Amino acid sequence: MVSTAPPRAPYGEPEAPPEQDWPSQVADTIVQVVGSVRDKTTGPALQVAKAVVYGTVAAIIGLIALVIFTIAAVRFLNAYLPDAVFGETHMWASYLILGLIFVIAGGILWSRRRTPEQTPRY
Repeated sequence: MVSTAPPRAPYGEPEAPPEQDWPSQVADTIVQVVGSVRDKTTGPALQVAKAVVYGTVAAIIGLIALVIFTIAAVRFLNAYLPDAVFGETHMWASYLILGLIFVIAGGILWSRRRTPEQTPRY
């Protein structure tokens, strides 16, 4: 019968341990641990930073759009308000109409606000 087992060392000589690539295993473990810690710490911080940046940009663009819309609305109203009703110089009527719109919108938002007693405490 033929044996397929590797030959054994002669009696009295220690057998060589199987080759292990332990330096690369240790390096892989360190890379995995560092990657895990980085994902758990910097991941949420990056998401918060992105939210702050995008929110700031959106707020600035929204404010610019509101100003441009207000200017366009004043010019539109000044151009198309009838002279027979408001007179020949009716820029005051444009300001009055837009002012009333903004006051009404502000009143609606003010009535929907939360008081400090209604605000949940965490």
